[in-house]
Amino acid sequence: MSTCLLGCIADDFTGATDLANNLVRSGMRTVQINGVPQDSAAVDADAVVVALKSRTIAPQEAVAQSLRAYSWLKSQGVQQIYFKYCSTFDSTPQGNIGPVTDALLDAIHGPGQGFTIVCPAFPQNQRTVFKGHLFVGDVLLSDSGMAHHPLTPMHDANLVRVMQAQTQRRVGLVQHSTVAQGPQAIRDAFAQLQAQGVGVAVVDAISNQDLMHMGQALQGMPLVTAGSGVAIGLAQNWAGQLVADQQASQLVPASGWRAVVSGSCSQATNAQVAHWVVSGRPALAIDPLALAAGQDVVAQALAWAKPLLANGPVLLYATANADAVKAIQAQLGAQHAGELVEHALSAMALGLVQLGVGQLLVAGGETSGAVVQALGVARMTIGPQIDPGVPWTSVHSPAAPGRAVHVALKSGNFGSVDFFEKAFAMLEA
Repeated sequence: MSTCLLGCIADDFTGATDLANNLVRSGMRTVQINGVPQDSAAVDADAVVVALKSRTIAPQEAVAQSLRAYSWLKSQGVQQIYFKYCSTFDSTPQGNIGPVTDALLDAIHGPGQGFTIVCPAFPQNQRTVFKGHLFVGDVLLSDSGMAHHPLTPMHDANLVRVMQAQTQRRVGLVQHSTVAQGPQAIRDAFAQLQAQGVGVAVVDAISNQDLMHMGQALQGMPLVTAGSGVAIGLAQNWAGQLVADQQASQLVPASGWRAVVSGSCSQATNAQVAHWVVSGRPALAIDPLALAAGQDVVAQALAWAKPLLANGPVLLYATANADAVKAIQAQLGAQHAGELVEHALSAMALGLVQLGVGQLLVAGGETSGAVVQALGVARMTIGPQIDPGVPWTSVHSPAAPGRAVHVALKSGNFGSVDFFEKAFAMLEA
């Protein structure tokens, strides 16, 4: 029989490992499964995270995938469902956060019924919500680099307004002045909003203490929707049911060559790639126009990397600044350009692992999803945190028979400027 208490649905693969990382750190034994399993075999963990690649697909398909994940999680007997999206609330005007939230609430409570929250706050990574507005560091979301995201540009920081455009339910707000008063004040605010016909409440949070208060207030709520930050407050609700495991984040020793594959064009990843290049480490830029012209860029990249791997890590990247991305999209179209790069980078990652890479960093949510799928990874064991929101994991892939591969999936916006170097140094320790 399953021991799962919390069942999670993540809308991309980096987000899934981000969430799993916070659950492990809060004391929950956690398993990440990539895609919806085909069987209902019991999972021996406190929490299970189903990773989907549903953030930027058509809303109806995102809903269908999420409902399949929900059905499987319910077969595990979980007590609470957690729909995880990015801490920058990445979405298009059509979704997919609102449509998936509506569908899950309908499945749990009935059409148009139920109540849940929205909270992408993750203060450790400089994501805070105040008076319903999402901040990235000291600036509004709409003034951050997310305004130039190639797939999901975010031009409005008002989460009540953004969410109301996506959901059929009425959206309200629980302000920080209430959150700071503690769990009972938050629960009272939830009750008041429900009495007013509100079905979704944006909740302010500017500190980890706010998340801990919120976690207690969410006890027993059938559906929670949030970034990964809210997860740190949920474990306290099951304190008497958790099995203490001091080895929860330990992985098998790392082996094999090292490589980085980067498709993210976020400001953070641009800085990380630039730091790598300026440091004189081997790096090869991938040209989307060459891919579009039919050149075998994958074979060229692997041929470049092969003789270098024995001397240290290499970087293959399509990371570029906002102006360069816009120029490429103008020629190829945003969707086509993104698909070309994803396919190429995932094929390169597969080839690198087949060459003997056993320590692989992947930057970018869409890229990470494509790489994990190309490697045929079904489950991921969550290991130690490199930077907030990004752990090392251990996986098994048909591309590397008989050996474990260490993989880190980094959301484009996460990590210090020396993240790549820091990550590999951690495995050497």
